[in-house]
Order: sequence, then structure tokens, then C-alpha cells
Amino acid sequence: MRIPLSWLREYTQLPADATAEDLLADLVKVGLEEEDVHGFELTGPIVVGKVLEKTPEQHSNGKTINWCRVQVVPDGQPQTLDGKGIDPSGVQGVVCGAHNFEVGDKVIVTMPGAVLPGNFKISARKTYGHTSAGMIASESELGLGDAHDGIVVLSKWGLDPEIGTDVLQLLHLDDEAAEINVTPDRGYVLSMRGVAREYAHATRTEFTDPACAIKAPPANDQGWPVRFEDTAPIHGKLGVSRFVARRVNNIDPKATTPSWMSARLRLAGIRPLSLPVDISNYVMLELGQPLHFYDADKLTGEIVVRRAHEGETLETLDGKTRKLHVEDLLITDESGAIGMAGVMGGLATEVSDFTTSVLIESANFDTISVSRTQRRHRLPSEASKRNTRGVDWYIADKAAQRAAELLVELAGGTIDAGVTDVGEPPVMPTVQLRADYPSQLVGYDYPEAQVNQVLGDLGADVSQQRDDTDGTTIFVVTPPSWRTDLNIPEDLVEEVARLVGYSHIPATLPVPPPGRGLTKAQRMRRRIADALAGAGLIETLSYPFVSEAQNRTFGSPTEETAQTQRMVKLANPISAEFGWLRTTILPGLLETARRNVSRGFRDLTVFETGKVFLPGDTIGSAAIPPLGVRPTDEVLAEIEAGIPAQPYRLAAIFTGHDSAPGPNHTPRAYDWQDPIGAAMDIADVTGVELSVRQGSHHGFHPGRVAELVVHDEVIGYAGELLPKLLEDWDLPERTAAMELDLDALIAAAPDVVEAQPVVSYPATYQDVALVVDHDVVAAEVQQTLQQAAGELLEDIGLFDVYAGTGIEEGKKSLAFNLRFRAADRTLTTDEASEARLAAIAAAEAQHGAVLR
Repeated sequence: MRIPLSWLREYTQLPADATAEDLLADLVKVGLEEEDVHGFELTGPIVVGKVLEKTPEQHSNGKTINWCRVQVVPDGQPQTLDGKGIDPSGVQGVVCGAHNFEVGDKVIVTMPGAVLPGNFKISARKTYGHTSAGMIASESELGLGDAHDGIVVLSKWGLDPEIGTDVLQLLHLDDEAAEINVTPDRGYVLSMRGVAREYAHATRTEFTDPACAIKAPPANDQGWPVRFEDTAPIHGKLGVSRFVARRVNNIDPKATTPSWMSARLRLAGIRPLSLPVDISNYVMLELGQPLHFYDADKLTGEIVVRRAHEGETLETLDGKTRKLHVEDLLITDESGAIGMAGVMGGLATEVSDFTTSVLIESANFDTISVSRTQRRHRLPSEASKRNTRGVDWYIADKAAQRAAELLVELAGGTIDAGVTDVGEPPVMPTVQLRADYPSQLVGYDYPEAQVNQVLGDLGADVSQQRDDTDGTTIFVVTPPSWRTDLNIPEDLVEEVARLVGYSHIPATLPVPPPGRGLTKAQRMRRRIADALAGAGLIETLSYPFVSEAQNRTFGSPTEETAQTQRMVKLANPISAEFGWLRTTILPGLLETARRNVSRGFRDLTVFETGKVFLPGDTIGSAAIPPLGVRPTDEVLAEIEAGIPAQPYRLAAIFTGHDSAPGPNHTPRAYDWQDPIGAAMDIADVTGVELSVRQGSHHGFHPGRVAELVVHDEVIGYAGELLPKLLEDWDLPERTAAMELDLDALIAAAPDVVEAQPVVSYPATYQDVALVVDHDVVAAEVQQTLQQAAGELLEDIGLFDVYAGTGIEEGKKSLAFNLRFRAADRTLTTDEASEARLAAIAAAEAQHGAVLR
């Protein structure tokens, strides 16, 4: 909402020297957020001039210009303007390319030193063989419109000012506007009437309600016939509750909008179009009541407010033919639909340049009905903005009267004696508010008298009664008609806190109870994310929407289980292709990798933690009632029981190389070892004993995928992805990935991860190479060696797998490095060798291993 300051001063005690910034500082006290400051971007000197001479000159470029002499100072008065290029005689020489004026016309002259919109500075300059000391201005050059009819001739605007008059004051271009943000629940502020009331609240001053000065006559039998025929009420409410119609005849279709009204509309953000349209907008901004003007001579018969019929259409004012919905509320006459109620009128009854008789519509429509219609047809407007937030029912007749009076004043019309006013006033709710409740809820002591005063300042009807149990005063409050948002005690408490001042509310930081903080799962997730980021991986976030094929590829380890996998289908997906909630994080992460690789980031390690959605046998409830009806407890229980399980998962992608190439350095390509290593790092920081064993997954490369196991339960997979899938994703063929069940991992983690003591005694290293059958899993051999070596074994790792010359066909060699250490002494070679031999013996017995 933009608030021209000169307009606001008519209804409030806003000081004459107050700026838009001062106004915003006051309004923010009552909860109206400041947005911006607007002005006309014009600085003087810009004055009224009279054309004394006009000499056309033809030039070699084929253009005809006018060399003009323009008087800018009244006869017999001294020249008071000061600036380089201003003639002391008060007659300026100006070159003008327009031709729509004559000698004797009064025009707008921008003198040297003036600045026009776009930071266009006016100065004396030589052009077409003359020194042009200024410019005769057009509407577009002054930023007043898009007209290209040449310069402004003031007589055509109905003005005959004195020569030398300051144009900024003459056309009210020295005004400015403050813009505020109005929340949806405070639609009453979308008017000068509402803003004036809020300014009075903020400054503890008086204000003049513009509606009080308007005397609207009562309805009579001579008015235009109007009937309500709303057969499809929404939420139990009819689409229209009041319809006021007034007719104004014999208006001058050539009458123009006065400069004061035009300037205010522009500052308010509305482009002037024609006098009738501008009057309707002006009254809407002044009182908050949207109006619509019909060409009365184009109307036929009774006006009926009804819902649209199936297949009905309407050509709206923007020239588009719209197919109407049966819930759309229409204004109709005998010819059919002539407007969408509260949204936009029809083209057939539009007020034109030839209109001499206007019918004014001032109505009160159901907010939900208007909101649905304007969204359905994508027709947001200043009128629908107010109609969807709620309009004061009691202002409709005053707004119609105000518009009619302006038409008489500015267009010479006569108000028809007929007055139409159809509808029943709404019953305002009564809210009971205990006098001590604001203090209890806000935490600041509001005296009873202060609460009573604030409620009265709101315009509410307040009475009092006593609570028989404790004697506390109870205010019985009937909110004013323009405050349809005040329905419960908490609404009134908010008003008390707002109008007394938010600054009075003490800032008290809550003290958290001891022993609270992050949960174990939250701590673990943060620790895991920090560990992966520290290892060089980049955390990303992707949408949870995937295709059915992607869920089946990565959401189940085998093709058989994938076909029976359950998943949640979206009712209104962003994309038809991605119409399912994810059961795995990998598809979104692969899309992130694909986008980055396609943009040249070929060496990439990314990870993501997030929820997946695993539905059970039922989803939701089939007994959900229609809108506006609360579901029963049984239905709510069914809905809650049908909410899919949403465990946390973690996934990572490794593609490209582990480092950049350089002199004497060849980077290593990522492979299956990297995601397994990342999984082991996660296990280390969580204190979980994670086992790795060979596995299979139809989304991974056969033979290059491992199962991640905790307590004999598979919680994830790591390895290289299937080459065919990588080809479809346009990713390198050796891209590796890992995904695991983060909730299962955290559940297995101890509450406290104990740090291992630092042993000061030296370690002893020994290697062992074993020849086993080709199908023996290296991880199983390593596990056997680890168990058999005893407590002295501190670490074991596989460092080589060999098959070839010197190794029997069908066999392979596995080389392990064993690190032995004692916590209380220095190990001897014999002790380490003895533990090594015990491990070898176990491998021979369990796997048929032969020492190489």
C-alpha cells in the first residue's frame, strides 16, 4: 500500500514538514512494515511558460524544428530564477521538435538546472544552429504517462496558471508516498481511511474518518433492480451480502482527470486512464471499497448476482474470452454475464470515451469466492486484493455516494434519484476477554483501564461484566465492522500488545532446562556430516521427487524385490516424470553429479543426508471429509497410521579422480575402495563396528559391490555403479557410490564414543601372503586372521591381490599387513611371529589357505 503524504494529511495530524521516512517510522510502531519511498523524480526549476514566438525551420536531415521564444516571468516582474543559461529578461530561447502548440499557448518549461526522471539533466546547449536554454516538456518526459501526442498544453488540461508558476506545486508533483507491507489479515489498512486510523493509533493523535463526511441516502423504489440468485454457497456463505447501485447521468465524456487526483493515483501506484476509471480507483484507495462502473446505456434489464452456468463464457475488460467455472460468482443482466464479481468487469458494458451515463456498483462479496475466482482465472488486481481480504460492509453506500459526487463535481453529471441497496448486514461475533488475560499471555502488565481504552480505540463496542468466581472483569467486545479478523480472545490480546507498543514487551531469553539439547541422532548426524566434509566431500541437497524406475533401481537390492516395492505417488507432482516420493537418496544425488559433470566439474565427491519415504500397507484414509469439516478422531488416527515411515539415509557419490594432475603426479581414479572407505570413516566417528563383505545389488557393478553390515544386518551398499546406468546418466564409467541406513547405524552407536588410549610402546609389523581359491572373499580371510591373531593384533589391512605367473590356475594371492602392539611392554619378534602363525593356521583350516 502506497500512501501519498498530502492525501493522508487531510485525515490526520501528520506534520507539514514530515517526510515519508518519518511516516514509516511511526507506522512501524503499530506493526506495519516499511517497504519503500516513492516520488516523481523531478527537481526544478520547472515553470509555466507562454509561447511568444514559434518559427518552423527545415533542416538538411529532413526534420522540421521550431525555434521558440518562451516567456517564463510575468510582465513587470523581476527574474528570480538563477542558473547557467537562464535569460535575465525572463524570455528563454528553446528548440522544440513538437508541433502540437501555437503562439500564446501556456506550456511546461524545464529550465537549465532541472532534472527529469532517469537523471536527465537540463542545460543550455547548442543544437540546430541555436542555443536551446531549456526544454518544453511532454507527459512522458515528466514521467506522467506514456502519451506521445507532443508537449503538454496546459489549456487542454483545463488549466490557465500564471506565467512562471512552479509546475511541481501546480501539478502536485512535489508530493511523495510511503509504501508499507499489509499482511493478509489486515485488509482494512488497504485504504487511506485505514492508514489514517493506524497513524492515529501510533501517534496518539486524532484522525478524521472520511466516511463520516459522506451522507448516503437510503434505498428507494426508483433504483436499478438488483436480485441475488446464489445457488452455490461456499462454506455456508452466499457469494454476495450487499449490492449498492447508483446512477449518474449527463456526464461529460471529454472531462479529464484533475492534476491533483492524477498525481495521487500515480504516487499510489495506479496509472490514470480516464476520469470515470480514475474516480473509481480514487474512492477505492480512499475508503477501501472496490467499485465498478458500467455504461448504464449498455445494460439491459434487471441485474442478477448468480453463479456461472456450465459452459458459460465472459469477455473481460482485458479483451480475453474466459471459460467460467460453476463456482464463479457473476454480475449478469438480461444479456448474460457482464462481470466476474469482485474481480473484473465485462467488455460489453465497459465505460468508454462516449459514455454519458454511469451505473456505480459498490458491493460486498464473499472473500473465499472472490479469491478462488481470481486465482482460477489468474486475474489479480487492486480490487480483488481488497475483496479477498474483506471489505467493511457498512461502507458500500458511502463509497457509491462519494463516487457519484465526484462524477458530478468533475464531469458535470447529475445523480439519479434512484438508490439501490440490497442485502442484510452481517452479525459481528462477540468476544469475551478477561481483563488479566493480555498480561498473562504477553508477559507485560496491562492495567484494566488501558485494555479498555485500547479496545475502544479500535472502534469496538465494549461492555463489562464480572466473573462471579474471582471478581475479574470480563470485557464483552463486539469488533468494528472493518475488523473481520478479530474473532477470538487472542486476536484482541494481539491488538492490545500492538497498540500499547511492542517496545514495552520485555525481552527475556528462555532458560533451557538442564539435560536438554540435541538428541543422540542429531549429534550423530552432525558428527557424520562434519567427518565427511572434513574428508573432502561436499554436502548437497536435492528434491525428494523421483521417477518410479529410479526408486525401483536403487530402492531394493534385487530386481525381484524392486517389482513389489511400495512407494508414495504424488497427487499433484511438479513433473509427471518425477511423480513419486523417493525410497532412496541416490537418484537425486546422481542428478546433482550429472549436472556438475556436464558443467565441467569432472572430479567430484558429494554426499547427502535426508529422509526417504517407505509406505506400509495403507496410506492415509479413504474417509476424509470435504473442506471445512473437521475429520473425526478415528479418521485422524487412520491418517496418522498411514503416514509412511521416514528414516534417514546417507549417500555419497565419487566420480573422476582423487586429485588434479601435476608434474610427476598421475591422479588416481575413484573406484569401489573410496565409498567403502567413507563408510568405514563414518563407522569410526560413531563408534560402530561396521563389517564389509561382498554383496550384490542390481544397481551396482557385479563383483564390485560390498554389503555394509552391522550386527549381521545389512544397512547399506557401497561400490561401483552399473556401467549401463552410468551411461544413461552421462557419468564416467567408474563412478562409485555408497548408501546406508543412517537411523540403523545411529541406533547401533554407543551413547558415548570412547577414545582409544595412546600406547607409547613401539609396534611390530609383519606381512603374510596367502594363496586361496579365486572365489574366496578377501574380507572373510581378513576377519579370520583378525580373530585368530589375538589381542596383540592392533590393525590389519589387505594391501595386494595377485593372480598370474607363479600362482596356480583358479587361485589368487592375498597379502595382508599385520601390526602388533602391547599396551604394557615392547613386543618381541617371537611374540609377534607366534600370533602371526596362529592367524595363518586358522586361515588354512577355514579357507584352505596356503602360505605363499
